[in-house]
Formats: sequence, structure tokens, C-alpha cells
Amino acid sequence: MSFLDYAPAPESTAILNLRENYGLFIGGEFVEGHGTPFSTISPATEKHIAQIANADASDVDAAVAAARRAYDRTWSRMSGSDRGKYLFRIARLVQERARELAVAESLDNGKPIKESRDVDIPLVAAWFFYYAGWADKLDYAGLGPAPRSLGVAAQVIPWNFPLLMLAWKIAPALAAGNTVVIKPAETTPLTALIFAEILQQADLPPGVVNIITGAGDTGHALVNHTDVNKVAFTGSTTVGRAIARSTAGSGKKLTLELGGKAANIVFDDAPIDQAIEGIVNGIFFNQGHVCCAGSRLLVQENIHDEVVSRLKARMSTLRVGDPLDKNTDVGAINSRAQLDRIRELSNVGVDEGAERWSPACQLPDAGFWFAPTIFTGVSTSHRIARDEIFGPVLSILTFRTPAEAIAKANNTPYGLSAGIWSDKGSRILGVADKLRAGVVWANTFNQFDPSSPFGGYKESGYGREGGRHGLAAYLESRGWTAPAVTKGARK
Repeated sequence: MSFLDYAPAPESTAILNLRENYGLFIGGEFVEGHGTPFSTISPATEKHIAQIANADASDVDAAVAAARRAYDRTWSRMSGSDRGKYLFRIARLVQERARELAVAESLDNGKPIKESRDVDIPLVAAWFFYYAGWADKLDYAGLGPAPRSLGVAAQVIPWNFPLLMLAWKIAPALAAGNTVVIKPAETTPLTALIFAEILQQADLPPGVVNIITGAGDTGHALVNHTDVNKVAFTGSTTVGRAIARSTAGSGKKLTLELGGKAANIVFDDAPIDQAIEGIVNGIFFNQGHVCCAGSRLLVQENIHDEVVSRLKARMSTLRVGDPLDKNTDVGAINSRAQLDRIRELSNVGVDEGAERWSPACQLPDAGFWFAPTIFTGVSTSHRIARDEIFGPVLSILTFRTPAEAIAKANNTPYGLSAGIWSDKGSRILGVADKLRAGVVWANTFNQFDPSSPFGGYKESGYGREGGRHGLAAYLESRGWTAPAVTKGARK
């Protein structure tokens, strides 16, 4: 046994008390769906976990109707301080059931337990705590006097951070006085359905939050429902475009958080050891299933070889395997379809002339797995430098001057995030000011806080989630308009 070998340390699933069948959560109760049920599986083993109800158009109608009743009769009439009490209660229950939620998330999603345990679930609780504090302070949010809620919010969330994305959507919506119908991704519905049990524990008034499960048809019916006032979607750019087209002219308020192809820029004066950890975290965290992942590494030319050498050494220590093992660094790819896309684009990278490298690692026989991979010799014209792979694949490019780094970083249809590594604060600020990215991290990567807004430009969507900005997406101001510009005044 070498000094880098670890004994298995699997997290027990005994804490889970899963149902064999899950219905739709409508009006505060689990009810049967009218579509054909489907199975949710563990991507690490391909084993069945539970049978999940499939919502059809009639179920969507019922969920929206329940949300409308709750909005009209209870939630919109409730004081902000009382709404905040429910959010505080939900946050505390998430903390109490944190271990159970973490195990369920890793089982259903494939992400390492140490990530779901130490990152996802604590942030879920933090989001509810944060917006609970806003619920009675909406008049002071800088959104004009007497801001009011929109009504019923339709929310569709992705599979990469199932419970965290649920919190990002539901917490500000409820704090602002809206009711919600939310659809989790069909491959990762489990923690949303356990969250429904938490809502029952919290005695949340029936219909304030409704959770419906299903595939794309369910989401399409929800976002196009005529009695919905707000649509919030996180997912692919292709689906986001379709939603934008279908909601145009409908009067629905829309927030889209879509794809990304973030540049992680390393200058020659960067703290290299710290930067290597940031690079690894930026692309291999959650198997690269991160919309703001640092999937393009831009390294100053004179330190390229050193950075690549150190990066390979660090990648050789990453442990790929059982997501429930507390030693695991890189878990399973979420689905067969996503694994096929990662393989396809990686093969394209080789065909286009880039050099591929992965550390030696034994992948499990069952499940969906892909070894951490880097490509060197990449140019800006390569597809692996342009297309979102959404997996543990890093494209490495070089630059000589800050101007070239900025040009290459902005040479993408996306604009969600970026990272800058340098010891010079003036350089960091100067480069950050010129990057077309919604979030720019300095000497770190993938850091999130509920008080900080998150969102992008261009094909990465529009609108912001988190912070005071996240409230604005669920409120409209009454009796306030932007001041008129006096003729001849400077604009």
C-alpha cells in the first residue's frame, strides 16, 4: 500500500427513509400524476432508486391553480415578518436534515458526498436564512416604495445542483410574497421531493410551493401556462432561447441563467500553488457539471510548461469513484446522455489536433464515468474552446499580454464568469473591468454567497439571482418610475 492509498470510507445510506413511489406535491400534499411514471437511478451504479410521478398538462393546471389560490387567499396577504418566519423554519429544518439531504443528493446526482455535505446543503440553508431576513424589509430594498409581488412563479431547475438551484429559486420568490410551481430535472428529482416533506414539517400553507416532476413536456407546459406571472429557468442555452421566444409578449417576467465557457486567466506573477488548486476546483468540482466552470485555462506563455506540469501532478492525486465515499474527489457523470456528449466533444478535440491527457485511474465498470482530462495545444477555433462540454474537461490556451488574455477570454458567445490569478491588484482590477462576464473571481474560483448576485451576459442569459438583485426579479414597484432626463442634461 502506498502512502496515497485510502481505506474506503463510504457514507451510509441507512439515514435515508425513501419512499418506493413519489407523487407530485400539489396543494401541500403528495398526489398521483397522470403521466407515465419514470424511474430515478443512481448514475454511479445505474441502480433504481425510486419511482417518480410524471406530470401531464392537467397536473400542471392543478399545480398552478393551487399556487394561485394560495397567493390570493394567504401568502400575498401575509405580513413580511410572518413569511420570514416560515423561511427561517425551512432553513433550520434543512440544517436538521442536512446529512440525509447530502446522502440523497450524492446518490441521485453522482456528486461526491464531501461536496454535497460541505458545499451544497450548507448553501441551501444559507439561502433560506438570507432571504428570510429580507422578507420584512422589501420597502428598503431600493426598488421604489411599496414593491409588490408578481403572483405565481414557474421555475425550472437543472440536474447539476438540484437542491441548491431549488433554494436559489424558491427562497427569494417566497420572501417577495410570490407562490411557486417548480419542476426539478427528471434525472435528479429526489432531494426536491424530500424538500416537499420539509415544507410539510414547516407547516407551510398549502399551495405556496408546489413541486411537479417530469421531463421537457412538463416544463414546457409550466412555463407557457397562461396563469403564470414569472418564469425562472436555469439550464441549457438552447432551451433558454425557446423559453424567451414563447414568453415574449406574454407579460411574464423572465430570468434566464444559461450556459458558460469561463476563462480562468493565470498571469506569470500568480501564486502558482494557489492557482493550481483554483484551476482544479474551477473545472473538476462537481465533475465539471457547473455552468460557471473554468473550462478554458488561459496561461501566460512563459509559465505554461510549469503550470501544466504542476497541474498534471495535482490531477494524479484526484480520486475518481463512489460518490458516497468521503475520499472521492470526482464522482459519476449524471447521465448516459451527458457522458455521450462529453465523449463526443473530447474526441473532436483530438481530431482537431489538440493533445489529450488524463491521469491513470481505474474507472468503475457500472455507471457513468469520465476521467479528469486536459487538452493542450488548443486554439480559439477548436470546438473544445468554444462549446460548453459540461464535464471534467479543461482546454488550455496561452497568451503573452493582458490585452491578448482579455481578447481570448471575451472570444465566446457566453459571458457568465471568469477568474484572474495575479499578485498585482491593479492588474486584476484592470483586466476584470474589461471582461464581459457577470462574475469575476480574483485569486479564487467557484465561491458563492447568498448576498452576492450571480448571472451573465450574452448567451449566458439575463437577470440576476442572489442578493438584493435576486429580489428584484420577483417584485414590481408601485408608484415609482425612473426620473426623467432633463433636455440637454448629461446622460
